[in-house]
Amino acid sequence: MTTPTLTLGFSPCPNDTFMFYPLVHGLVDTDGLAFRERLEDVETLNRLALAGELDVSKVSYHALGHIRDQYVLLHSGSALGRGCGPLLVARQEIDPADLRGRKIAVPGHYTTALLLLRLLDPRLDNFIVMPFNEIMAAVTGGTADAGLVIHESRFTYQDLGLHKLIDLGEWWEEETGLPIPLGGIVARRSLGAETIAVIEQALHAGVAYARSHPAEAAGYIREHSQELSDEVCAAHIGLYVNDFSAELGEEGERAIAELLRRAENSGIIPRSDINLFS
Repeated sequence: MTTPTLTLGFSPCPNDTFMFYPLVHGLVDTDGLAFRERLEDVETLNRLALAGELDVSKVSYHALGHIRDQYVLLHSGSALGRGCGPLLVARQEIDPADLRGRKIAVPGHYTTALLLLRLLDPRLDNFIVMPFNEIMAAVTGGTADAGLVIHESRFTYQDLGLHKLIDLGEWWEEETGLPIPLGGIVARRSLGAETIAVIEQALHAGVAYARSHPAEAAGYIREHSQELSDEVCAAHIGLYVNDFSAELGEEGERAIAELLRRAENSGIIPRSDINLFS
């Protein structure tokens, strides 16, 4: 009997390679399932999930609002927390309201970063979509008037002389009192409840293994983040891998529900009564 192999999509960012290393290298029990990794930037993963092309994938919570009928949300593997939101940066200090009509580089149409910016100010609408790792160069080079930075760019934007205009995570936390939900792990509903339960358990075990054996994934992380220093990788993992990554819990679920509720009320995602988790 052949071992079922599922496609598993995640980003090459240190938090994802850190968390998924145990799963893709067979270090936790998967009850006979095997996973074929596919590493892509977050917006590519969002679009692959929108097309239903991945069995299991990391997606932005913004994208989740568009795929609730096809995918269930798993309780482990999320990027969700405090002090970890996207940053709006520019070459000089400027009131974000003064960016209306001006070019803003963003990391993807379906990213949570863009959703948050649209919730902050619906009148911002001149967006240039590009890979997240090209945004700072677009801002410093004048292609964009401002940029929405995510991932490791949080730690390096000042090195390029850029100024933080607003921390969207701080804005969200002040608005809601909740942690900011950035991305989560989803599984195709068509896999069936039994297989999804196995995936859920394996993912939970993988995150626990990674957190208790932090040095084991170092080579895998460096392989996929070759331009990042060990210090930046460690800071990235420390910020985005936390207790919510192990288990969303009640507070994490409330944060996700609030984000989707606001997105629905703003007409950014369609309304749905589908249970996210089943």
